[in-house]
Amino acid sequence: MPASPVIGVLALQGDVREHLVALAAADAVARPVRRPEELAEVDGLVLPGGESTTISKLAVLFGLLDPLRARVREGLPVYGTCAGMILLADKILDPRSGQETVGGIDMIVRRNAFGRQNESFEAALDVRGVAGDPVHGVFIRAPWVESVGARAEVLAEHDGHIVAVRQGNALATSFHPELTGDHRVHALFVEMTRAWRGAESL
Repeated sequence: MPASPVIGVLALQGDVREHLVALAAADAVARPVRRPEELAEVDGLVLPGGESTTISKLAVLFGLLDPLRARVREGLPVYGTCAGMILLADKILDPRSGQETVGGIDMIVRRNAFGRQNESFEAALDVRGVAGDPVHGVFIRAPWVESVGARAEVLAEHDGHIVAVRQGNALATSFHPELTGDHRVHALFVEMTRAWRGAESL
């Protein structure tokens, strides 16, 4: 069996530890990424939840934003949850001043669309590509996707709003699977990364 892929978690802000645990449970070698040289060593990357404006500003400060954009353009598998979904959007409907994105998914995202912290909720979701029972989605100040372009595939919706999207090697969810103990979405991303790494080695 091929060696487990090395998947980083952008460790500037947010729920980094939970993603590291979920990735390890899904048979990846998981490590935090804070510097460009660490980014260069991974086969895939998770952009965690947190505060999207803060993460984007820290990525600039740490010299990571431009290298990350370049690697995503080259096909690096990347998975964004909540704030990470916002970072992967080609366009934000209501950006804060100075907010930048990595891009990679042809979608328009609305920040905090499901409400503030005290309006957080949980829901059962049917996610395309994840077999078995519905995925337990935890929504915390979550965005939703207003619209997607022709290249993006909608994987899940809640109350008529798009909450999971994939485009090529980029995956994004409004919700936080890393908080539930159900590692199937992370396993999907690990398999995406494994397939990409295999194709790269041919």
